[in-house]
Amino acid sequence: MSDLPAKDPWAPLRQYTKARIGLGRAGDAEPLAASLAFQLAHARARDAVHMPFDVNTLAAELAGLEPITLSSQAPDRMTYLRRPDLGRLINTNDASRLASGDWDVVFVIGDGLSATGVMAHAVPVLRATLSKLESWSIAPPVVATGARVALGDDVGARLGAKMVVMLIGERPGLSAADSLGIYLTWAPETGRNDAERNCLSNIHPPDGMGYEAAASRLVWLMHEARRRQVTGIDLKDEGEALTLE
Repeated sequence: MSDLPAKDPWAPLRQYTKARIGLGRAGDAEPLAASLAFQLAHARARDAVHMPFDVNTLAAELAGLEPITLSSQAPDRMTYLRRPDLGRLINTNDASRLASGDWDVVFVIGDGLSATGVMAHAVPVLRATLSKLESWSIAPPVVATGARVALGDDVGARLGAKMVVMLIGERPGLSAADSLGIYLTWAPETGRNDAERNCLSNIHPPDGMGYEAAASRLVWLMHEARRRQVTGIDLKDEGEALTLE
């Protein structure tokens, strides 16, 4: 009988998924390597949720675009996690920073549930998107702390923007703790629901969607939203098919 280890039949499949498949076992338990990898992924997900949002660094990366910084009504991180409603509205002390104008779109960058993802991916996605927009009236970008997706509606309404694009950290999982999500809403106002938005998710190259692909799909949605004056379930996302072509 050969003393060589048996060939792992799961090995060819692991290149197609981040899921934990065919981990094997050591007696009645998982192998040590698999157990430690799981604990590391869990720790990274927890850290992503609680990592402070470095607003100053992000604003510096947006130099030249005159970013506006503000916070939600959630006074601290624990309150933010327990009271999602407070993350949907601007802190009243910051509201005066938003002057209404004739804007086609405002981009809002919020920490969400993964400041890690925002710090890593938001600025490259935003710059790739701006390079594809011609003849658009674009408001100064807003950087928001303690933000939920719907905070963009409050920002957009106060600025008088026709649409809002929210770039926000997605809920971290055990396969990705640094994923960025994008939410597009036509005619933003407080009280909008998720059925009235379009979403691009899983933006975290190289394992997730890349910056250029995200920007191309977003710009397609923005043009269609402006043409049809709708977003959400009334605007089918055909940008992916166009990108593949």
